Amino acid sequence: MWKTLQKAFKVKEVRDKLIYTFLMLVVIRIGSQLPVPGVKTTFFAELFARQSSDAFGFFNTITGGSFTNMSIFALSITPYITSSIIMQLLTIAIPKLEEMQKEGEEGRKKIAEYTRYTTVGLALMQSIAMSVGFGGRGLLIDYNLGSVIVAVVTMTAGSAMLMWIGEQITTYGVGNGISIVLLFNIISSVPNDVLTLYERFIKGKSVAVGVVYAIIIAAVIVAITVFTIYLQDAERRIPVQYSKKMQGRRLVGGQSSVIPLKVDTAGVIPVIFASSIMSFPVVIAEFFDVNYATFGGQILMMLNSGNWFRPERPVYSIGMVIYIVLIVVFAYFYTSITFNPLEVANNMKKSGGFIPGIRPGKPTSDYLNNLLNYIVFIGACGLVIVCVIPIMISGLFNVSRMSFGGTSLIIIVGVVLETIKAVQSQLLVRNYKGFLNDY
Repeated sequence: MWKTLQKAFKVKEVRDKLIYTFLMLVVIRIGSQLPVPGVKTTFFAELFARQSSDAFGFFNTITGGSFTNMSIFALSITPYITSSIIMQLLTIAIPKLEEMQKEGEEGRKKIAEYTRYTTVGLALMQSIAMSVGFGGRGLLIDYNLGSVIVAVVTMTAGSAMLMWIGEQITTYGVGNGISIVLLFNIISSVPNDVLTLYERFIKGKSVAVGVVYAIIIAAVIVAITVFTIYLQDAERRIPVQYSKKMQGRRLVGGQSSVIPLKVDTAGVIPVIFASSIMSFPVVIAEFFDVNYATFGGQILMMLNSGNWFRPERPVYSIGMVIYIVLIVVFAYFYTSITFNPLEVANNMKKSGGFIPGIRPGKPTSDYLNNLLNYIVFIGACGLVIVCVIPIMISGLFNVSRMSFGGTSLIIIVGVVLETIKAVQSQLLVRNYKGFLNDY
């Protein structure tokens, strides 16, 4: 990775893109410190301190702390992520959108335009819900129509601006801009998490004990990170052979290829879906200030991952079982709508390709389907391991949720690997241009 960055800074074109990306990220951090007019900036921080609910924990992480600070970027790019997932699902369900996606660049531009509109709509809905739901409970200093409108407009505009910055990074910077913004927000919370670990395990201990704790913490973080990297990069390559055929007077074809099937076929989407479903009832309860001492409140406590693996409340860990089941189910669901074995088999048959030892057509489709079920299960188990271990450590040792654990770690690793590949491809294109210019 470091060698790639060193080479990148030696190339002016790539260096300019990296500097542009960095400057856009600086703008984001400045915006993260600007509060929404008329709000009590410490409201959510005080709310989280009073309650054990972890419903907004992940949301605060991916906003880079902007949510608890109630900055103009409080909603971050979560509306864009949600709208992108919605549009992807609608593309499968609505034939017109599916045809539009297959039209090429023009079709993708139209879908991107619809995604922007959906993003603004979702940001508007979320900002209204927050301003109205928490405004009367102390979020707004003066709870009236004017202050609600100002807060709604500011948060919606902030989310739209982040979406614009992400698109600008994609166009003029390096990598996927939205992913980089998300990565930067998560990483910005790491220093506070490191300080939390220091105060919880090392501060006040003897030097020997502190060193041992530091080594154990570093070893656990490195082990989970390495495992996540392998999970993100692992793939099963299915060999494909193309038969030779006459084209005019020439014999063409006969080459071999592979179909790469990633072990983590669905990426972080199953975890996001599962976390959203688990936290949705808890979030709604926060709006109505539900009493957690009641039976319904106890059910909500089970759904709250902040209560799992607590030695004093073992019954709440039942929610973890539901969480694991949801991850596995959504891994199969999302893979089924993004990868169609029958369509792949038919395309291979039309182009004269076949898997050695497997007949073209339906036998190939059945083979791919069976293999995919096996791979998806392994990938889902990997996601469960990465997500559950940080939650288990957090519960057993009474540590607040870390930004580099579970879902956040999967996002960090995935975006870093994606960005490195984008930089390498930029360098490769530049080398090809230099080679051609020599001639």
